[in-house]
Amino acid sequence: MPTLAAYASGPRTVRQLLCCAVLIAAVALTAGCGDKGTAAANPGAGGGKGGGRRGGGGDVPVTVATASLKDVPVEVQVIGNVEAYSTITVKAQVGGELTAVHFREGDFVKKGDVLFEIDRRPLEATLNQAIANAGRDRATLGQAEANLARDAAQAKYAESQARRYAELAQSGVISRDQAEQLRANADATAQAVNADKATIESAKAAIGSSEAAVQQARVQLSYTTIRSPIDGRTGNLTVKQGNVVMANSMDLMTINQIEPIYVTFAVPEAQLNAIKNYMVSQKLAVRAKPQDEDSSEEIGVLTFIDNTVDTTTGTIKLKGTFTNSDHKLWPGQFVRVTLRLTTQHNAVVVPNEAVQAGQNGQFIYVVKPDRTVDARPVAVGQRVDQDMVINSGLQAGEVVVTEGQLRLAPNNPNIKVAVRDGRGGRGGRGGQAQGMAPAQGSTEADAQPAPDQPQGAGGAGKKGGRRGGRKTE
Repeated sequence: MPTLAAYASGPRTVRQLLCCAVLIAAVALTAGCGDKGTAAANPGAGGGKGGGRRGGGGDVPVTVATASLKDVPVEVQVIGNVEAYSTITVKAQVGGELTAVHFREGDFVKKGDVLFEIDRRPLEATLNQAIANAGRDRATLGQAEANLARDAAQAKYAESQARRYAELAQSGVISRDQAEQLRANADATAQAVNADKATIESAKAAIGSSEAAVQQARVQLSYTTIRSPIDGRTGNLTVKQGNVVMANSMDLMTINQIEPIYVTFAVPEAQLNAIKNYMVSQKLAVRAKPQDEDSSEEIGVLTFIDNTVDTTTGTIKLKGTFTNSDHKLWPGQFVRVTLRLTTQHNAVVVPNEAVQAGQNGQFIYVVKPDRTVDARPVAVGQRVDQDMVINSGLQAGEVVVTEGQLRLAPNNPNIKVAVRDGRGGRGGRGGQAQGMAPAQGSTEADAQPAPDQPQGAGGAGKKGGRRGGRKTE
């Protein structure tokens, strides 16, 4: 077999062919090494559709939603606490031994139920004595009335006798001295009648005093049985049965009325005028929800606005009244309070995550028909569940970006968005907006790079060549 040296020493044509072959091989080897070095140095600039557009500011996968119109409630949300509708502190009004307790701590009691009993015997004796004194005074009155009747009869007889003897004295039948004596006797008897009348008045007054003493004794005796003044729930019993209690010196226990019940909360003074204006035309609904997530909201009515603003906090105290028939609200409990003022009709709402914060305030990325984005400054209203009310800067029907904002730049025609399937949800939330088509040829696989492929790198082979914009066989 001829060697390379033999070919080199051969004819001129053979030598030329051999040199051309070596030159072509060298060029191919150099080109292959250059392409590999460039791809290794810039993985985002390789072939493939995803890599080429991402590396050059092309399609950015985003999740979008459509701004919609909705009737939104205007509400004030604060933290409040539950307050008993009324609280009664039970005290003993008479002293004595506590002989009976007719409830257990924490029981629900009705108005008029017997709670405690105190030893009755000393007060029963006092009552009996007052009744006896009243009977004595009534007997004295009867005696005085009898004396009055007797003395009145005697005075009448003495007066008629004195008149007769006065006529006889004028006729000279009897002496003048005898007639004057009878006149004096008649006058004395008349004064005795007046004394009897005064005695009767005194006896009547004594009877009134005795009857008042009887009534007082009965009242004191009634204090030995302590009854509930309201419907409510009993608290801790501080004095046990068998102890001696003193009048008005110690608290036996407390009763809280929890049906109905108050929820007390404070709102900023800036809300005061709106609350008063809306309260004139309608009853304002108040919702209260305990801190535990398992409880449902209770609905009540705003019934109280305090008469002064707290100067230390700049808030004003309000109260809502709740029926609390299921006893879910408990005195002293902290609750989330929502005061509904009115309903804002046809408000523009977007998902909460669409609103971004920038150096100049809040803004939203709005997707244009050509799939470029515009950073639109907006005035944000209140938040309702997972939506945000947009007061100005956005119209209903416009498409906004809810996810993928970090890779966007406003007013850059080189960056376009590709709508991808998101988490799904209501009102176009997290999905493709109505009338917004994805980029031509883009799919979920285009938007999401393979796990083992660097983001922005082009694919290999036929698929990678197509993503790069050219077909490679």
